Amino acid sequence: MAPSTIEMTTNAALSIKHVSAYDLKKATEKINTGIGFFDHMLDQLNSHAQIGIAVQVTSDAADNCFGDKNRHASYDQKALVELVGNDLGRELGDILMGASCSETTTADAVGKRKRDGDSTCSRFCCPLDEALVECTITYPPAEGTSCGLGKFALAPYGIFPKTGRSKVGHWKTDTVQHFFDCLGKGMGAHITLNKLRGHNGHHIVESAFKAFSRALRNLIDIRKGKPEEVMWGADSESFQAGVAMKREASLARKTKETSISVDLKLDGLGDVSVVSGVKAFDGLLTEIALQSGMSLQVNCNGDLWVDDHHTTEDVSIAVGKVLNQALGSKGGLNRMWTSSATEGGAQVEVVMDLSNRPCLTHDLDLSLHNEEKVDDISIEMIEHVFDSLVMNGQMTVHIVQLQAGKAGELTTAAARAFGKALRKCIAVDPRRAGATASSKGTLSV
Repeated sequence: MAPSTIEMTTNAALSIKHVSAYDLKKATEKINTGIGFFDHMLDQLNSHAQIGIAVQVTSDAADNCFGDKNRHASYDQKALVELVGNDLGRELGDILMGASCSETTTADAVGKRKRDGDSTCSRFCCPLDEALVECTITYPPAEGTSCGLGKFALAPYGIFPKTGRSKVGHWKTDTVQHFFDCLGKGMGAHITLNKLRGHNGHHIVESAFKAFSRALRNLIDIRKGKPEEVMWGADSESFQAGVAMKREASLARKTKETSISVDLKLDGLGDVSVVSGVKAFDGLLTEIALQSGMSLQVNCNGDLWVDDHHTTEDVSIAVGKVLNQALGSKGGLNRMWTSSATEGGAQVEVVMDLSNRPCLTHDLDLSLHNEEKVDDISIEMIEHVFDSLVMNGQMTVHIVQLQAGKAGELTTAAARAFGKALRKCIAVDPRRAGATASSKGTLSV
Protein backbone atom coordinates (compact mmCIF):
# COMPACT_ATOMS: atom_id res chain seq x y z
CA MET A 1 0.00 0.00 0.00
CA ALA A 2 1.27 3.47 -0.87
CA PRO A 3 2.19 5.55 2.20
CA SER A 4 -0.53 7.79 3.61
CA THR A 5 0.41 11.21 4.92
CA ILE A 6 -1.26 13.84 7.08
CA GLU A 7 0.22 17.28 7.65
CA MET A 8 0.34 17.97 11.38
CA THR A 9 -0.22 21.23 13.19
CA THR A 10 3.42 21.07 14.25
CA ASN A 11 4.40 21.50 10.56
CA ALA A 12 5.90 18.01 10.65
CA ALA A 13 4.32 15.25 8.55
CA LEU A 14 3.27 11.87 9.90
CA SER A 15 3.36 9.01 7.42
CA ILE A 16 2.47 5.35 7.46
CA LYS A 17 5.77 3.68 6.68
CA HIS A 18 4.25 0.20 6.76
CA VAL A 19 0.85 -1.36 7.44
CA SER A 20 -0.16 -4.98 7.00
CA ALA A 21 -2.63 -7.53 8.32
CA TYR A 22 -2.33 -11.28 7.77
CA ASP A 23 -5.09 -13.68 8.73
CA LEU A 24 -3.78 -16.53 10.90
CA LYS A 25 -0.19 -15.50 10.22
CA LYS A 26 2.38 -13.48 12.10
CA ALA A 27 3.44 -10.14 10.71
CA THR A 28 7.08 -9.71 9.81
CA GLU A 29 7.16 -6.08 10.93
CA LYS A 30 6.36 -4.52 14.33
CA ILE A 31 3.67 -2.23 15.71
CA ASN A 32 5.17 1.18 16.35
CA THR A 33 2.88 4.19 16.02
CA GLY A 34 4.81 6.43 18.38
CA ILE A 35 2.15 6.14 21.13
CA GLY A 36 2.97 3.23 23.41
CA PHE A 37 -0.46 2.45 24.81
CA PHE A 38 -2.01 2.65 21.33
CA ASP A 39 0.58 0.07 20.20
CA HIS A 40 -0.39 -2.18 23.11
CA MET A 41 -4.06 -1.99 22.14
CA LEU A 42 -3.37 -2.75 18.47
CA ASP A 43 -1.39 -5.79 19.61
CA GLN A 44 -4.64 -7.26 20.95
CA LEU A 45 -5.54 -8.08 17.34
CA ASN A 46 -2.45 -10.26 17.12
CA SER A 47 -3.42 -12.21 20.24
CA HIS A 48 -7.21 -12.28 20.09
CA ALA A 49 -8.17 -11.88 16.44
CA GLN A 50 -5.23 -14.09 15.37
CA ILE A 51 -4.42 -11.51 12.72
CA GLY A 52 -0.80 -10.52 12.30
CA ILE A 53 -0.85 -6.72 12.56
CA ALA A 54 2.03 -4.43 11.72
CA VAL A 55 1.86 -0.63 11.69
CA GLN A 56 4.78 1.79 11.62
CA VAL A 57 4.35 5.55 11.71
CA THR A 58 7.17 7.96 10.95
CA SER A 59 7.48 11.72 11.00
CA ASP A 60 9.80 14.28 9.51
CA ALA A 61 10.98 15.17 12.99
CA ALA A 62 11.39 11.68 14.43
CA ASP A 63 12.19 9.29 11.58
CA ASN A 64 15.20 7.87 13.35
CA CYS A 65 13.73 7.57 16.85
CA PHE A 66 11.84 4.26 16.71
CA GLY A 67 13.25 3.40 20.12
CA ASP A 68 11.13 6.18 21.64
CA LYS A 69 7.75 4.45 21.95
CA ASN A 70 5.97 7.74 22.69
CA ARG A 71 7.72 9.98 20.20
CA HIS A 72 4.40 11.08 18.64
CA ALA A 73 2.53 11.74 21.91
CA SER A 74 2.73 15.51 21.44
CA TYR A 75 1.40 15.41 17.87
CA ASP A 76 -2.23 15.79 16.79
CA GLN A 77 -3.38 12.39 18.00
CA LYS A 78 -6.78 12.58 16.31
CA ALA A 79 -5.02 12.92 12.97
CA LEU A 80 -2.62 10.10 13.86
CA VAL A 81 -5.38 7.61 14.76
CA GLU A 82 -7.24 8.61 11.59
CA LEU A 83 -4.18 7.75 9.56
CA VAL A 84 -3.79 4.37 11.26
CA GLY A 85 -7.51 3.60 11.35
CA ASN A 86 -8.08 4.26 7.66
CA ASP A 87 -5.13 2.20 6.43
CA LEU A 88 -5.44 -0.65 8.92
CA GLY A 89 -9.18 -0.75 8.27
CA ARG A 90 -8.58 -1.27 4.57
CA GLU A 91 -6.23 -4.17 5.35
CA LEU A 92 -8.84 -5.79 7.61
CA GLY A 93 -11.51 -5.15 4.98
CA ASP A 94 -9.42 -7.08 2.46
CA ILE A 95 -9.36 -10.04 4.87
CA LEU A 96 -13.14 -9.88 5.27
CA MET A 97 -13.61 -9.69 1.51
CA GLY A 98 -11.30 -12.66 1.06
CA ALA A 99 -13.19 -14.62 3.72
CA SER A 100 -16.46 -13.96 1.90
CA CYS A 101 -14.94 -15.33 -1.30
CA SER A 102 -13.07 -18.25 0.31
CA GLU A 103 -13.12 -21.76 -1.06
CA THR A 104 -15.71 -22.75 1.54
CA THR A 105 -18.19 -20.30 0.02
CA THR A 106 -19.85 -21.12 -3.29
CA ALA A 107 -19.79 -18.68 -6.18
CA ASP A 108 -23.58 -18.55 -6.07
CA ALA A 109 -23.47 -17.50 -2.41
CA VAL A 110 -20.96 -14.76 -3.14
CA GLY A 111 -23.13 -13.49 -5.97
CA LYS A 112 -26.16 -13.47 -3.71
CA ARG A 113 -24.31 -11.38 -1.11
CA LYS A 114 -23.35 -8.85 -3.74
CA ARG A 115 -26.94 -8.63 -4.98
CA ASP A 116 -28.75 -8.68 -1.65
CA GLY A 117 -26.10 -7.17 0.64
CA ASP A 118 -26.17 -10.26 2.87
CA SER A 119 -24.91 -8.97 6.23
CA THR A 120 -23.25 -10.93 9.00
CA CYS A 121 -23.23 -9.59 12.57
CA SER A 122 -20.74 -10.77 15.16
CA ARG A 123 -21.04 -9.84 18.86
CA PHE A 124 -18.54 -10.38 21.63
CA CYS A 125 -18.08 -9.16 25.20
CA CYS A 126 -14.65 -9.12 26.83
CA PRO A 127 -14.50 -9.68 30.60
CA LEU A 128 -11.74 -8.00 32.56
CA ASP A 129 -11.77 -7.76 36.32
CA GLU A 130 -12.58 -4.04 36.19
CA ALA A 131 -14.41 -3.67 32.89
CA LEU A 132 -16.89 -5.35 30.54
CA VAL A 133 -17.31 -3.98 27.01
CA GLU A 134 -19.62 -5.27 24.29
CA CYS A 135 -18.70 -5.01 20.60
CA THR A 136 -20.70 -5.76 17.47
CA ILE A 137 -19.35 -5.79 13.92
CA THR A 138 -21.73 -6.00 10.98
CA TYR A 139 -20.27 -6.71 7.55
CA PRO A 140 -21.37 -5.43 5.17
CA PRO A 141 -23.50 -2.90 7.06
CA ALA A 142 -27.18 -3.77 7.28
CA GLU A 143 -29.68 -1.73 5.30
CA GLY A 144 -30.15 1.68 6.86
CA THR A 145 -26.75 1.76 8.56
CA SER A 146 -23.44 3.10 7.31
CA CYS A 147 -19.81 2.08 7.47
CA GLY A 148 -18.00 3.34 10.52
CA LEU A 149 -19.00 3.62 14.15
CA GLY A 150 -22.56 3.45 15.39
CA LYS A 151 -23.24 3.42 19.12
CA PHE A 152 -20.15 4.31 21.13
CA ALA A 153 -20.43 4.44 24.92
CA LEU A 154 -17.09 3.93 26.68
CA ALA A 155 -16.75 7.20 28.57
CA PRO A 156 -16.04 8.03 31.28
CA TYR A 157 -12.73 6.23 31.20
CA GLY A 158 -12.58 5.40 34.88
CA ILE A 159 -13.65 7.28 38.00
CA PHE A 160 -10.42 9.07 38.93
CA PRO A 161 -11.13 11.87 38.30
CA LYS A 162 -14.92 11.67 38.29
CA THR A 163 -15.00 12.76 34.65
CA GLY A 164 -12.65 9.91 33.69
CA ARG A 165 -9.07 9.79 32.50
CA SER A 166 -8.00 12.12 29.72
CA LYS A 167 -5.05 9.87 28.84
CA VAL A 168 -4.07 6.26 29.37
CA GLY A 169 -0.32 6.30 29.21
CA HIS A 170 0.29 8.88 26.50
CA TRP A 171 -2.82 8.08 24.44
CA LYS A 172 -5.61 10.65 24.67
CA THR A 173 -8.90 8.91 25.38
CA ASP A 174 -10.92 11.41 23.37
CA THR A 175 -9.39 9.95 20.19
CA VAL A 176 -10.47 6.33 20.82
CA GLN A 177 -13.88 6.95 19.27
CA HIS A 178 -12.38 8.53 16.15
CA PHE A 179 -10.01 5.59 15.68
CA PHE A 180 -12.82 3.02 15.66
CA ASP A 181 -14.91 5.20 13.33
CA CYS A 182 -12.06 5.38 10.83
CA LEU A 183 -11.33 1.69 11.28
CA GLY A 184 -14.95 0.76 10.51
CA LYS A 185 -15.05 2.97 7.45
CA GLY A 186 -11.82 1.48 6.17
CA MET A 187 -13.14 -2.05 6.76
CA GLY A 188 -16.48 -1.34 5.14
CA ALA A 189 -18.17 -2.46 8.36
CA HIS A 190 -20.52 -1.06 11.02
CA ILE A 191 -19.08 -1.19 14.56
CA THR A 192 -20.68 -0.56 17.96
CA LEU A 193 -18.91 -0.43 21.34
CA ASN A 194 -20.80 -0.28 24.60
CA LYS A 195 -19.39 -0.32 28.13
CA LEU A 196 -21.59 -2.57 30.27
CA ARG A 197 -19.46 -2.15 33.39
CA GLY A 198 -16.14 -0.58 34.25
CA HIS A 199 -14.36 1.90 36.48
CA ASN A 200 -10.73 1.45 35.38
CA GLY A 201 -9.71 3.53 32.36
CA HIS A 202 -6.94 1.21 31.19
CA HIS A 203 -9.20 -1.83 31.32
CA ILE A 204 -12.14 -0.11 29.64
CA VAL A 205 -10.03 0.61 26.56
CA GLU A 206 -8.39 -2.83 26.70
CA SER A 207 -11.76 -4.58 26.99
CA ALA A 208 -12.98 -2.64 23.94
CA PHE A 209 -10.01 -3.71 21.81
CA LYS A 210 -10.22 -7.33 22.95
CA ALA A 211 -13.97 -7.46 22.36
CA PHE A 212 -13.45 -6.00 18.88
CA SER A 213 -10.67 -8.51 18.15
CA ARG A 214 -12.74 -11.50 19.25
CA ALA A 215 -15.82 -10.30 17.38
CA LEU A 216 -13.68 -9.87 14.26
CA ARG A 217 -12.21 -13.39 14.57
CA ASN A 218 -15.67 -14.90 14.86
CA LEU A 219 -16.93 -12.77 11.96
CA ILE A 220 -14.13 -13.97 9.69
CA ASP A 221 -14.79 -17.59 10.66
CA ILE A 222 -18.51 -17.23 9.94
CA ARG A 223 -17.83 -15.60 6.57
CA LYS A 224 -15.55 -18.55 5.77
CA GLY A 225 -18.44 -20.91 6.38
CA LYS A 226 -17.25 -21.97 9.84
CA PRO A 227 -19.95 -21.10 12.40
CA GLU A 228 -19.75 -22.15 16.05
CA GLU A 229 -20.80 -25.77 15.57
CA VAL A 230 -18.24 -26.30 12.80
CA MET A 231 -15.49 -24.64 14.83
CA TRP A 232 -16.20 -26.11 18.26
CA GLY A 233 -18.80 -28.88 17.92
CA ALA A 234 -18.49 -32.63 18.64
CA ASP A 235 -17.28 -33.34 15.11
CA SER A 236 -14.77 -30.50 15.01
CA GLU A 237 -11.00 -30.63 14.91
CA SER A 238 -11.11 -28.67 18.16
CA PHE A 239 -13.03 -31.38 20.01
CA GLN A 240 -10.80 -34.15 18.74
CA ALA A 241 -7.72 -32.19 19.79
CA GLY A 242 -9.14 -31.84 23.30
CA VAL A 243 -9.91 -35.57 23.56
CA ALA A 244 -6.35 -36.40 22.49
CA MET A 245 -4.97 -34.29 25.33
CA LYS A 246 -6.76 -36.43 27.96
CA ARG A 247 -7.47 -33.44 30.15
CA GLU A 248 -8.60 -34.80 33.48
CA ALA A 249 -7.96 -34.40 37.19
CA SER A 250 -9.20 -35.66 40.54
CA LEU A 251 -9.11 -34.62 44.16
CA ALA A 252 -9.94 -36.06 47.55
CA ARG A 253 -10.11 -33.91 50.65
CA LYS A 254 -11.31 -34.56 54.17
CA THR A 255 -11.88 -32.15 57.05
CA LYS A 256 -13.94 -32.27 60.22
CA GLU A 257 -16.78 -30.73 58.19
CA THR A 258 -16.73 -32.59 54.85
CA SER A 259 -15.32 -35.61 53.06
CA ILE A 260 -15.18 -34.99 49.31
CA SER A 261 -14.04 -36.79 46.16
CA VAL A 262 -14.10 -35.20 42.70
CA ASP A 263 -13.22 -36.74 39.33
CA LEU A 264 -13.39 -34.59 36.20
CA LYS A 265 -12.75 -35.16 32.49
CA LEU A 266 -12.99 -32.02 30.38
CA ASP A 267 -13.66 -33.87 27.15
CA GLY A 268 -15.91 -36.57 28.52
CA LEU A 269 -19.19 -37.98 27.33
CA GLY A 270 -21.37 -35.98 29.68
CA ASP A 271 -21.30 -38.67 32.37
CA VAL A 272 -22.35 -36.64 35.41
CA SER A 273 -23.13 -37.70 38.96
CA VAL A 274 -23.20 -35.18 41.80
CA VAL A 275 -24.22 -36.38 45.26
CA SER A 276 -23.69 -33.85 48.04
CA GLY A 277 -26.85 -34.26 50.09
CA VAL A 278 -28.10 -30.83 48.91
CA LYS A 279 -30.31 -31.62 45.91
CA ALA A 280 -30.60 -28.08 44.55
CA PHE A 281 -26.83 -27.71 44.68
CA ASP A 282 -26.43 -31.07 42.95
CA GLY A 283 -28.70 -29.78 40.20
CA LEU A 284 -26.68 -26.57 39.82
CA LEU A 285 -23.36 -28.42 39.36
CA THR A 286 -25.01 -30.99 37.10
CA GLU A 287 -26.34 -28.22 34.84
CA ILE A 288 -22.90 -26.65 34.56
CA ALA A 289 -21.26 -29.99 33.79
CA LEU A 290 -23.83 -31.06 31.19
CA GLN A 291 -23.71 -27.73 29.37
CA SER A 292 -19.90 -27.71 29.38
CA GLY A 293 -19.68 -31.23 27.97
CA MET A 294 -17.40 -32.51 30.71
CA SER A 295 -17.77 -35.67 32.77
CA LEU A 296 -18.01 -34.99 36.49
CA GLN A 297 -18.26 -37.30 39.47
CA VAL A 298 -18.73 -35.70 42.88
CA ASN A 299 -19.41 -37.33 46.22
CA CYS A 300 -19.60 -35.49 49.52
CA ASN A 301 -20.44 -36.51 53.03
CA GLY A 302 -20.87 -33.24 54.88
CA ASP A 303 -22.14 -31.92 58.21
CA LEU A 304 -25.63 -31.16 56.95
CA TRP A 305 -26.89 -31.37 60.54
CA VAL A 306 -25.21 -27.96 60.91
CA ASP A 307 -26.54 -26.45 57.65
CA ASP A 308 -25.69 -26.41 53.92
CA HIS A 309 -22.82 -23.91 54.12
CA HIS A 310 -19.80 -26.19 54.57
CA THR A 311 -20.96 -28.73 52.00
CA THR A 312 -21.74 -26.29 49.20
CA GLU A 313 -18.65 -24.19 49.83
CA ASP A 314 -16.16 -27.06 50.11
CA VAL A 315 -17.51 -28.92 47.09
CA SER A 316 -17.41 -25.74 44.98
CA ILE A 317 -13.81 -25.11 46.03
CA ALA A 318 -12.87 -28.69 45.16
CA VAL A 319 -14.56 -28.62 41.74
CA GLY A 320 -12.89 -25.28 40.92
CA LYS A 321 -9.47 -26.63 41.87
CA VAL A 322 -9.91 -29.80 39.82
CA LEU A 323 -11.11 -27.79 36.83
CA ASN A 324 -8.07 -25.55 36.99
CA GLN A 325 -5.77 -28.55 37.34
CA ALA A 326 -7.31 -30.26 34.30
CA LEU A 327 -6.88 -27.10 32.21
CA GLY A 328 -3.12 -27.09 32.77
CA SER A 329 -1.29 -24.08 31.33
CA LYS A 330 -4.34 -23.14 29.19
CA GLY A 331 -2.07 -22.79 26.20
CA GLY A 332 -3.86 -23.25 22.88
CA LEU A 333 -7.32 -22.79 24.35
CA ASN A 334 -10.06 -20.53 23.02
CA ARG A 335 -10.02 -18.95 26.49
CA MET A 336 -12.93 -16.43 26.23
CA TRP A 337 -16.61 -16.70 25.41
CA THR A 338 -20.04 -15.17 25.93
CA SER A 339 -23.18 -17.29 26.42
CA SER A 340 -26.73 -16.69 27.55
CA ALA A 341 -29.51 -18.94 28.84
CA THR A 342 -33.08 -18.76 30.10
CA GLU A 343 -35.16 -20.51 32.72
CA GLY A 344 -38.78 -19.54 33.28
CA GLY A 345 -38.93 -15.76 33.07
CA ALA A 346 -35.23 -15.27 33.82
CA GLN A 347 -32.50 -14.63 31.26
CA VAL A 348 -28.81 -14.46 32.17
CA GLU A 349 -25.61 -13.91 30.21
CA VAL A 350 -22.23 -15.19 31.38
CA VAL A 351 -19.01 -13.72 30.00
CA MET A 352 -15.98 -15.85 30.88
CA ASP A 353 -12.22 -15.69 30.54
CA LEU A 354 -9.84 -18.43 31.69
CA SER A 355 -7.53 -15.62 32.71
CA ASN A 356 -5.72 -16.86 35.83
CA ARG A 357 -6.95 -13.51 37.22
CA PRO A 358 -9.91 -14.71 39.33
CA CYS A 359 -12.79 -12.27 39.72
CA LEU A 360 -16.58 -12.66 39.84
CA THR A 361 -18.87 -9.71 39.12
CA HIS A 362 -22.64 -10.13 38.93
CA ASP A 363 -25.91 -8.24 39.22
CA LEU A 364 -28.28 -11.14 39.91
CA ASP A 365 -31.19 -9.84 41.95
CA LEU A 366 -31.75 -12.91 44.10
CA SER A 367 -33.70 -10.92 46.69
CA LEU A 368 -36.46 -9.67 44.39
CA HIS A 369 -39.07 -12.13 45.66
CA ASN A 370 -37.84 -12.07 49.28
CA GLU A 371 -37.05 -15.79 49.34
CA GLU A 372 -34.77 -17.56 51.80
CA LYS A 373 -34.12 -20.82 49.98
CA VAL A 374 -34.27 -22.44 46.58
CA ASP A 375 -35.50 -25.89 47.53
CA ASP A 376 -32.86 -27.06 50.04
CA ILE A 377 -30.05 -24.57 49.32
CA SER A 378 -29.82 -21.24 51.13
CA ILE A 379 -29.99 -18.38 48.63
CA GLU A 380 -27.10 -16.66 50.36
CA MET A 381 -24.94 -19.62 49.30
CA ILE A 382 -25.67 -19.28 45.57
CA GLU A 383 -23.30 -16.35 45.06
CA HIS A 384 -20.81 -18.15 47.28
CA VAL A 385 -20.96 -21.22 45.03
CA PHE A 386 -20.20 -19.25 41.87
CA ASP A 387 -17.51 -17.25 43.65
CA SER A 388 -15.78 -20.42 44.90
CA LEU A 389 -15.87 -21.97 41.42
CA VAL A 390 -14.46 -18.81 39.82
CA MET A 391 -11.74 -18.14 42.38
CA ASN A 392 -10.45 -21.70 42.46
CA GLY A 393 -10.93 -22.18 38.73
CA GLN A 394 -8.77 -19.08 38.19
CA MET A 395 -11.17 -17.35 35.82
CA THR A 396 -12.72 -13.94 35.29
CA VAL A 397 -16.51 -14.11 35.08
CA HIS A 398 -19.21 -11.48 34.63
CA ILE A 399 -22.79 -12.63 35.18
CA VAL A 400 -25.31 -10.22 33.66
CA GLN A 401 -29.00 -10.39 34.48
CA LEU A 402 -30.92 -9.66 31.28
CA GLN A 403 -34.40 -10.46 32.60
CA ALA A 404 -35.47 -10.84 36.21
CA GLY A 405 -37.04 -13.95 37.69
CA LYS A 406 -37.38 -15.94 40.87
CA ALA A 407 -34.17 -16.91 42.62
CA GLY A 408 -34.40 -20.50 41.41
CA GLU A 409 -34.92 -19.43 37.82
CA LEU A 410 -31.99 -17.02 37.94
CA THR A 411 -29.77 -19.68 39.50
CA THR A 412 -30.59 -22.27 36.85
CA ALA A 413 -30.21 -19.77 34.00
CA ALA A 414 -26.85 -18.63 35.40
CA ALA A 415 -25.60 -22.21 35.80
CA ARG A 416 -26.74 -23.06 32.26
CA ALA A 417 -25.05 -20.01 30.75
CA PHE A 418 -21.93 -20.65 32.88
CA GLY A 419 -21.63 -24.18 31.50
CA LYS A 420 -22.23 -23.07 27.90
CA ALA A 421 -19.55 -20.39 28.16
CA LEU A 422 -17.14 -22.82 29.82
CA ARG A 423 -17.60 -25.29 26.96
CA LYS A 424 -16.33 -22.75 24.44
CA CYS A 425 -13.57 -21.40 26.70
CA ILE A 426 -12.00 -24.83 27.30
CA ALA A 427 -12.16 -25.69 23.61
CA VAL A 428 -8.78 -26.22 21.95
CA ASP A 429 -8.10 -23.89 19.03
CA PRO A 430 -5.74 -25.91 16.79
CA ARG A 431 -4.78 -22.73 14.93
CA ARG A 432 -2.96 -21.52 18.03
CA ALA A 433 -0.67 -24.57 18.01
CA GLY A 434 -0.48 -24.56 21.80
CA ALA A 435 0.27 -20.84 22.13
CA THR A 436 -1.48 -18.85 24.82
CA ALA A 437 -4.14 -16.35 23.73
CA SER A 438 -2.50 -13.39 25.45
CA SER A 439 -0.49 -10.34 24.44
CA LYS A 440 1.73 -11.20 27.43
CA GLY A 441 2.46 -14.61 25.91
CA THR A 442 1.58 -16.42 29.14
CA LEU A 443 -1.11 -16.65 31.81
CA SER A 444 1.19 -18.18 34.41
CA VAL A 445 2.66 -14.96 35.83
